[in-house]
Amino acid sequence: MKQSITITLFLAFGIFSSIAQPNKKVQVAILFDTSNSMDGLIDQAKSRIWNIVNEVSELTYNGRTPQLEFALYHYGNDRLSSSSNYIEQILPFSSDLDVLSSKLFALSTNGGSEFCGAVIGKSLKDLNWSNDPTDLKMIYIAGNERFDQGPVSYKEVCAEAVKKGIFINTIYCGDYNTGVRELWKDGATCSSGDFFNIDSDKAIVHIDTPYDEKINQYNDSLNKTYYGYGKVGAAKKMSQVAEDSNAEMESISVKTERSIVKSKGQVYNNSSWDLIDAAKSGTKIEELKEDELPDEFKNKTAEEKIKLVEQKKQEREKYQEKISNLAKERQKFIDEELKKRANEGDVDDFGTSVNESILNKAKEIGYQKTLK
Repeated sequence: MKQSITITLFLAFGIFSSIAQPNKKVQVAILFDTSNSMDGLIDQAKSRIWNIVNEVSELTYNGRTPQLEFALYHYGNDRLSSSSNYIEQILPFSSDLDVLSSKLFALSTNGGSEFCGAVIGKSLKDLNWSNDPTDLKMIYIAGNERFDQGPVSYKEVCAEAVKKGIFINTIYCGDYNTGVRELWKDGATCSSGDFFNIDSDKAIVHIDTPYDEKINQYNDSLNKTYYGYGKVGAAKKMSQVAEDSNAEMESISVKTERSIVKSKGQVYNNSSWDLIDAAKSGTKIEELKEDELPDEFKNKTAEEKIKLVEQKKQEREKYQEKISNLAKERQKFIDEELKKRANEGDVDDFGTSVNESILNKAKEIGYQKTLK
């Protein structure tokens, strides 16, 4: 009898522990220099953002997918106030990937003073950084002026980052040795972060694959399973389509990367506006007011609404699985193509720098990469 009670309590504790523990977080703050010379950097970021999200979404901690949060700042732009040190927060930490995309695609450049210490300090102060030492917390700052310019010492903000367990990673847009002389390497090593140099004017070389067209066709079908509800539902649904178009304007490859992100339900979750994700998160559809519902769900019984949600959920999962399966074959194709190009001497771009850094730091604190 005592053994039975012990086993029952052990099992109950195990179940409770697995439920009580929240998912880990990967927090990434990106700080862009948007002075006149940085058009190429912004273009690279637009081309690489969905590739970065895909890479990060393959991280797991103890078998679980962490919650992804991205924040955006820009600095060094004359359109910004001198009293703010020419700094603006564009996006606080958010898991809304469509908003991340829309904010990034809205960036434009203009001449200005570039104060690296000040913008890092502001991101440390303003953002809601996790206190969990096993959450991955990363700052990426990109630019091309001296790192020690401005009224705030980068060494002081670096010491603050170390206390919070945040890695500062620097991306100098220019020659490696110049980046070292202008203290961008020191700005990274002071927090055990990574230093990269890139050619920000380099055009991204996208690898088209025989799987892209089909993946994007399935994405179109996937979009039809989203139903906006509440005050923001219709606008958010339009934003989803708009960000598909933004990605496609960059290239078919970029749109495909976005489509693959959308196949990952844990990462691309829109429960704040999409009826199907909301139901999966526990919202009782039958309790919503009629005027909050999309037209397809109006004038139906509670049973009919629940049945329709389940039908659309299954449709979505079908297309997500189809995209996921093709994505694996696509990645194999890309890996083989990259092997052929390995000796061409390409320098890092913004996306490859961020991906390499995140994966290396994640492994250091116990994360694993799993192709989903």
